[in-house]
Amino acid sequence: MRDFIIATASTVDLDRSWLDAHDIPVISYTFTVDGNIYVDDCREETRRALYKAMREGKMPNTSQITTYNYYEFFKGLVSQNKPILFVDMDCAISASYNNSINAREMIMEEFLDARLEVLDTRCITMGLALLLEHLVEMADKGAGYEETVAWAKENETKIAHRFLIDNLEWLRRGGRLSNASAIVGSLLSIKPLIYVPEDGKLVAYAKVRGKKKAVKQLLESCDKDLGKGSGKKIIVGHSDCLEEGEKWKAMVEEHFPEAKSVTLMELGPTIACHVGPGFLSIVYLADKRTA
Repeated sequence: MRDFIIATASTVDLDRSWLDAHDIPVISYTFTVDGNIYVDDCREETRRALYKAMREGKMPNTSQITTYNYYEFFKGLVSQNKPILFVDMDCAISASYNNSINAREMIMEEFLDARLEVLDTRCITMGLALLLEHLVEMADKGAGYEETVAWAKENETKIAHRFLIDNLEWLRRGGRLSNASAIVGSLLSIKPLIYVPEDGKLVAYAKVRGKKKAVKQLLESCDKDLGKGSGKKIIVGHSDCLEEGEKWKAMVEEHFPEAKSVTLMELGPTIACHVGPGFLSIVYLADKRTA
């Protein structure tokens, strides 16, 4: 049993069964559909309900986690009298990170003996999942709190994220793309390829016409920082397109036969609200992030 706590938020997008089996406390984001508030609880039925609503044309919204909710979450962890390492998606993606920092300051003022690290991981969804899996594996093999925190700080910005956005309409509806750009992009079947640099922002490194060509370029763009994938854990992802996701996984396995493992995940509700169905992704630990 670990002598410290590794905690995360629901944007890690790992199944609740895995999180529970590895004793990972989770604080949940929420999303709203038709005025009803739902908890992103990392469960399959929640993902299915969200994607069904989106396929029906409904437009969901997401909410930040408040400082008060972070404070209550951290307070519950501190009561266990163990050091805590908390990892969530980065501050460039969500202002929730600032709320978590404010909550940490409140905890440290109230509980003078508390040890609570809140990291700006510069990771998101499957990238955050990969970081968490590495941390859990280290800890379960006997790494102590300081060693695990140090590894996280050294390697969090080395986790490469590459995404393919299928439908620009969701970015437009969420205010992240102009109407004109979305219309032109949709008419031309433009598929932006996104990566996450060290500052944690989302950057389009290519705009490819046609999904088949975009998927091919997404795969080939990994060569520069993944090489042959020797001994690497790779996570690939999809959003409500399982058949495409399985084909994508097979392509990655064929392209990187020396990889340690290739795991398929589905995008969870919080990020899915902003990119919609048809999203594909690949994440892995590299020497550095590069477009």
